[in-house]
Amino acid sequence: MPVKSIEEGLPNPLGAHWDGKGTNFALFSANATKVEVCLFDETGERELSRIELPEYTDEVFHGYLPDVGPGTFYGYRVHGPYDPNNGHRFNPNKLLLDPYARAHAGSLKWDPAVFGYKMETGDDLTFDERDSAPFMPKCVIVDPDFDWTGEAGRQMVPWDQTIVYEVHVKGFTKQHQGVPEKLRGTYAGFGSQPMVDYLTALGVTSVELLPIHTFINDSNLLEKKLTNYWGYNTIGFFAPDPRYASDVPNSLREFKEMVARLHAANLEVILDVVYNHTAEGNELGPTLSFKGIDNASYYRLPADQRRYINDTGTGNTVNLSHPRVIQMVTDSLRYWSEHMHIDGFRFDLGTILAREVHGFDEQSGFLKAVDQDPVLTQVKLIAEPWDCGPGGYQVGGFPPGWAEWNDKFRDVVRDFWRTEATVAELTPRLCASSDLFSHGGRRAWASVNFVTAHDGFTLNDWASYNDKHNEANGEDNRDGSSSNRSWNCGAEGPTDDKAIIALRNRQKRNMLATLMFSQGTPMLLGGDEFGRTQKGNNNAYCQDSDISWFDWNLGEDANDLLAFTKRLIELRRSYPALRRSRFLTGQRDEALDLKDVTWINANGNEMQDANWKDASMKCFGMMVDGRTQKTGIKRRSDDKTVLIVMNSYEGLVDFTFPKCEAGEGWSLLIDTNMPDAALETEFSFGSQYQVTERSLLLFAIKPK
Repeated sequence: MPVKSIEEGLPNPLGAHWDGKGTNFALFSANATKVEVCLFDETGERELSRIELPEYTDEVFHGYLPDVGPGTFYGYRVHGPYDPNNGHRFNPNKLLLDPYARAHAGSLKWDPAVFGYKMETGDDLTFDERDSAPFMPKCVIVDPDFDWTGEAGRQMVPWDQTIVYEVHVKGFTKQHQGVPEKLRGTYAGFGSQPMVDYLTALGVTSVELLPIHTFINDSNLLEKKLTNYWGYNTIGFFAPDPRYASDVPNSLREFKEMVARLHAANLEVILDVVYNHTAEGNELGPTLSFKGIDNASYYRLPADQRRYINDTGTGNTVNLSHPRVIQMVTDSLRYWSEHMHIDGFRFDLGTILAREVHGFDEQSGFLKAVDQDPVLTQVKLIAEPWDCGPGGYQVGGFPPGWAEWNDKFRDVVRDFWRTEATVAELTPRLCASSDLFSHGGRRAWASVNFVTAHDGFTLNDWASYNDKHNEANGEDNRDGSSSNRSWNCGAEGPTDDKAIIALRNRQKRNMLATLMFSQGTPMLLGGDEFGRTQKGNNNAYCQDSDISWFDWNLGEDANDLLAFTKRLIELRRSYPALRRSRFLTGQRDEALDLKDVTWINANGNEMQDANWKDASMKCFGMMVDGRTQKTGIKRRSDDKTVLIVMNSYEGLVDFTFPKCEAGEGWSLLIDTNMPDAALETEFSFGSQYQVTERSLLLFAIKPK
């Protein structure tokens, strides 16, 4: 392919940008001495030319190539010192991916040539001269134009109405008979009408997609005929992974079409993003992009700069103390928000992004950059507030504007339903964990409540297994957590025992009801609504198989649980008292002469100190008064008061209905022991209800 002589170009924006006539290339490197852009044929296999970027401005190499446009495959070769002891690993024999590439083609072929050192020696101080280009995926120049006409745009679902659905793009549709076979497991399949209809019928508001940024399959997994199914091994922060595209050359367009279809159904799209580490590993890992572009800038290095700080447990940690790295991450977030119309982000190992040299810092450079950004302050920001580094557990530690995964909710709720947690331990979690999140004007929605997530047991398996069963992962069942706070209800795994099955089904309903009726933002793991199983595997990160894929052949129990979940979601939406924006305090509001929440013992009276200290008490009520204000405004609300009754005791409890001045009795809305029971059954104040062992009930006040 003949290429005109390269022109000076511009240092901004970073990446490869087509302007209709040619493409501007711009690559940051503070320590390189020369950068070449390499162009490839339409197959991506034959290197056609290497062209040196002619200018260097503000640590950015740049140049402009006329007549080079969309569909062109490219990569970089970066020259500089190969001096690992001082943090430099430049090797121009290695083709490197553009950190700002908008699309990729092909996949990594594991070969000794993709390592910057002589991999066979195990000595990273050696220098390897083999060309890695034949084994590398290629970057692709894209046409950014997309007709968003008619697309609903960012959904902006209010936080207090948000219900998150965590799901994998491929696993959701891979086995769905209603999706055309060629579209199953793809962006197009996810955005297909049967799947959109399913999500809207379920009632969730926001789909949170496991990582879709371009990622690498680990060599050790491929050797075991496994794969990195979850995708927490990113190598490209601006491109949707082509493996989920039904039309790979147009993967960018296909992703946008999926988003548009979800938005048309009033569904938000949230991305699970991995900016804490990359797929290049430690000093013995491959040289694929950042390591060969400017290792000393992109990664956190210790005093011994040959090594890597490993706060992620994956071999390296991205250096969010460097301004250009902060720029890359915020540029990526803005790109997905503005150009891809993404509504929010969940940050894997989020504490790492806020860690400075001295540790986690609420005023870190990254958090400051996000806090002042006019685009990013308008989207949902959700942190996974922990990592394995020093001071890495920071639940409740993020600044105003952020929501956080609340693992304390998960752990205590699990323990309560297996009679291992007290009422006193549970009640703060039902109230959005104000002990953790009520500071700086944060709202109750900051607590993202979940009972299960992609990492760990599914809800069905939580009620079916005492122990993990990860043999399929090829690590002799050593991987995955051994502390699951689960209970198999009397038999390990599948059983024909009707009593055990009934108890398991009730426990699943208890967990789902607790999730949906608690203050805060609920997150539902995809498939839990009908009892999806992973056969006891609590670490299915490498299972691109029916262990992870949804089985849509739903039996009677699965359909019953699905219908029950839909009912729970509808109740949460219908009764605002279940989703207050402000934290419940239990304190009397003098202006309104009301308490927002009152805790009731089984005798129908307000709980006293003796009740709170009684570890044997397993049955109690939570009365949320609908007359208290929804926000901090001093006015009465006319929402209905609700009463949640929870019993983790192993026997029946006679619960006496408390009096409430807001009405003249209580109407039954949910009983997890009788999911098909007639609703709106009415009960007078002072009457009793026999609460079944291990069950949850919801009542609404009968107005006067």
